[in-house]
Amino acid sequence: MSSEKMLKRKFIAIPVLVLFLITSEVLLSDASDVAKCSESELKALLNFRSGLVDPEDRLSSWKGNNCCQWHGIGCHKSTGAVSKIDLHNPYPLAGRYGFWNLSGEIRPSLLNLKYLTYFDLSYNTFLDIEIPEFIGSLRNLRYLNLSTAGFSGRVPPNMGNLSHLQYLDVSTNFGSLTVNNIRWLTKLSDLKHLKMNEVDLSMVDSDWLGVLNNLTSLTILHLSNCGLPSYISALSPVHLPSLSDLDLSVNSFDSKFPEWILNLTSLSFLDLSSCGLYGRVPLSLGELANLWYVNLAMNNNLTASCTQLFSGSWPKIEVLDLGKNKLHGRLPAAIGNMTSLTYLSLSDNDVEGGIPASIGKLCNLRFLDVSGNNMTGYLPEFLQGVESCVSNSPMPYLQIMRLTNNKLVGRLPEWLGQLENLEEMGLNYNHLDGPIPASLGRLQRLTDMGLAGNKLNGSLPESFGQLSELIIFDVSFNSLTGIVSEAHFSNLSKLTFLHLSSNSLALSFNHGWIPPFQIRFLDLGSCQIGPSFPDWLKTQKEINFLDLSNASISDSIPNWFWDMSFNLSLLNISLNQIHGQLPSLFDVVPFADIDLSFNLFEGPIPLPSVEIELLSLAFNKFSGVIPYNIGKIMPYLIFLSLASNHLSGEIPSSIGEMVSLEVIDLSSNSFTGYIPPSFADFSYLKALDLGYNKLSGLIPESFGNLQLLRSLHLNNNNFSGELPSSLKNLSSLETLDLANNRFSGDIPPWLGNNLASLKILSLRSNSFSGRIPRNFPDLSNLQVLDLAINNLSGMIPTNLGNLTAMSRDHIVNQYRFYGFYRGMYYEERLVVNLEGTFLEYNKTLSLVAYMDLSQNSLHGLFPTELTKLIGLRFLNLSRNQISGCLPDTIANLGQLGSLDLSNNNFSCVIPSSLSSLTFLGRLNLSNNNFSGRIPLGTQIGTFGESSFAGNPNLCGAPLAVNCKTNSSDGTRGVPNDKKDEGDNDNWLPLSVGLGFATGILVPLLMLSIRRPWSEAYFRFVENVARRITPGS
Repeated sequence: MSSEKMLKRKFIAIPVLVLFLITSEVLLSDASDVAKCSESELKALLNFRSGLVDPEDRLSSWKGNNCCQWHGIGCHKSTGAVSKIDLHNPYPLAGRYGFWNLSGEIRPSLLNLKYLTYFDLSYNTFLDIEIPEFIGSLRNLRYLNLSTAGFSGRVPPNMGNLSHLQYLDVSTNFGSLTVNNIRWLTKLSDLKHLKMNEVDLSMVDSDWLGVLNNLTSLTILHLSNCGLPSYISALSPVHLPSLSDLDLSVNSFDSKFPEWILNLTSLSFLDLSSCGLYGRVPLSLGELANLWYVNLAMNNNLTASCTQLFSGSWPKIEVLDLGKNKLHGRLPAAIGNMTSLTYLSLSDNDVEGGIPASIGKLCNLRFLDVSGNNMTGYLPEFLQGVESCVSNSPMPYLQIMRLTNNKLVGRLPEWLGQLENLEEMGLNYNHLDGPIPASLGRLQRLTDMGLAGNKLNGSLPESFGQLSELIIFDVSFNSLTGIVSEAHFSNLSKLTFLHLSSNSLALSFNHGWIPPFQIRFLDLGSCQIGPSFPDWLKTQKEINFLDLSNASISDSIPNWFWDMSFNLSLLNISLNQIHGQLPSLFDVVPFADIDLSFNLFEGPIPLPSVEIELLSLAFNKFSGVIPYNIGKIMPYLIFLSLASNHLSGEIPSSIGEMVSLEVIDLSSNSFTGYIPPSFADFSYLKALDLGYNKLSGLIPESFGNLQLLRSLHLNNNNFSGELPSSLKNLSSLETLDLANNRFSGDIPPWLGNNLASLKILSLRSNSFSGRIPRNFPDLSNLQVLDLAINNLSGMIPTNLGNLTAMSRDHIVNQYRFYGFYRGMYYEERLVVNLEGTFLEYNKTLSLVAYMDLSQNSLHGLFPTELTKLIGLRFLNLSRNQISGCLPDTIANLGQLGSLDLSNNNFSCVIPSSLSSLTFLGRLNLSNNNFSGRIPLGTQIGTFGESSFAGNPNLCGAPLAVNCKTNSSDGTRGVPNDKKDEGDNDNWLPLSVGLGFATGILVPLLMLSIRRPWSEAYFRFVENVARRITPGS
């Protein structure tokens, strides 16, 4: 049970339990003053005991001739008749259940107890036996409690014979009791207390509510988690005038809020949480005069205006939980009138605005949770009503405050430091700014401080060192600066979780400092720690999670570090400059995560001494071969990255024994040989990158078994042969990169038919031949098509203009990564070749719409349909045999940043519409048969002569060939004085316009000349994305 649930319930459970135990003791103590029980009753109880298993000898007092003096037995004062059996487990609370349990069988000798009115076997373990049917014959019973006692099977319907029964509890924590028909309950006309929590009622009649409506004496009704039929609306008016407690939680009613509840005028306790309710919460609910407990949480679709809902009277409300619904609007000042509130949860709704200052009037509040909303306002600088609270302190009893995952702005107010009983402060992931108040150091009972994910600046107050009860301290992902010293931790002897990552903090401790705490979870990523490893770490014997990534450490790992590593379940020291060799075997906790990437480690690959789940050694200087037994040492590995090292040799077949692998990245090494056949066993694999190695042979036919694979990179190797048809089974594949190999044969049509999820297809620089398949337009998600440098022939299919993903003019950036598991993932990436300039995209890859068909033997006309691909950023058709005119509709490609049509047979004039491509940063029309004047335009005028060279009939700037007045005929210009005069007239207004435009556009033109706009745009976005993406 969660901490808040415990807090919510303890105000109910503790008094009830104490009263229950006191009552039991009083009744039992009375037994010493009564006459002896009868011989028949004594024998009946001894027979009953003989069927029980009593490992703790709880019934050791059951001896002698007066059973009225036995433990758990109560007798009538005057007659001595046994009236009570109370053998409940006296330790039912969490942590004690399982101690003092009775089990065994319940014998029918109890039928001899004719005057038995009270029978309690709760919190025992009568596992795998049914509730005995003879209990239905104990006709004088008024109290029967068999809850959480391990019974299973059917609740006997002959319990309906217990006509005097007032209290019935058959609730269970095991969910193994069933009732198929509840009509026998109608015979229990005196019943006041009915609890059947977790009893399976899924088979009862849909009119179950009508049946219960006959129990007019009911005061308490608990049917939580019973699988009740979805119908909760009443067929007739509900008449339960005495009902005070109603718990129907955790049933799937899928219904509007039941209006009949509003007629229960005696209702004081209402729990309808997790019931699938929807629609509006009735405002009149707050007018029920006796209601002190309301839980409507986790219905997800209940709605209400906070302004209206909290303007009701709510005269006695103490506990109000409306979390995980669709409440909206602002918290009104009237919420401060609910002065009896001790528990308020509005988490995970759509509440807006700020926290009203009137919340200070809630002097009795102990629990406040409005996390996971859309609150955009400020925390009030001052609270109202403080003078009416104990010791004039704001909310003096508040223990839990959760405002996480909102959009609260502004500074942290000083009154936060006056919440003297606060134990948990949750302000994570808001937009709070400014310094952290030193007054927070006065919160002497604080155990959990969460300020992560804000915009807080300045330094950490040294007063935090006085928070002696602090266990969790999280200020990660802020803009904090300054030095963290020993003073910040002077009295934090209980500190267990410390998160300072993603700030600009510098840790400076004296050599030999011994912290007062034993940390378990330490996250110092992006803090200034280096150049050496912090020596105080060797005093931490219980550390389990250690993140020192990007911490400016340029040391080698000290020997003492490996003495503490045996307890680590996560080790992240990536993004440093740590050097040296690592031990061939190192100790960590089984199933740990290890990230040593982006360092300067060298020597052979180190391996853990136990099974682990994540291992990244990428971007180091490890050399040698992969150990042949790597799969046997780490059979449960989920993530493996050895990319960008100096590894060589063959990939060992034992790697196939890691059958749980989701990511394998062995790229950028010098591996040789074939792909092991054992790779076919990776049934969970999502990303496989073997690019930039020296592998050879065929793609195994068994690759078709990798049906969850989403990214496959085999580029820049020596693979050969045709593509195996089994690859058509990879229906989830989004990236297929086979560039720079020796593949041959036709491009198979099944690429278009079967791989409908493809977003990136690169077959560049192979020996594919034949025609481009006409079904490629079926790849509606395709954003990158690179077939350059092959032996393809025929015409460009006109229906390539139907590629849907390239036809969108607005593309939302979606960071593509695969196999995310506990913070590690494979980042999709692609290298784009622009006239010998190689650009790598990863964070902004989804923005790249790219088509390269260059260096083939394609012929025919430029398909006009390609100009429908209005999302294209890069188009390269160079070094083919394409002829004809470039259509005017080329202007449709308004996002185009690079256009290369060089070394073809294009003719006609260059369409003037080309000048409207304002994002064009690269243009190459050289070595064609274009004619006429080069169009004028802001962007096209920035390109040099090389962009148009080799077109003998072109004229005009930037070429050194003047044009005649009528340049559209394609003839070369001849000097003519008269023509020049006419031209001067025609050019006069144009010159004025150009002069005006020049004054505005010169800065932009200079940028364009120095760097193409498109390239600058993408590099800018990529750099920004790298900065804001964690772990980049």
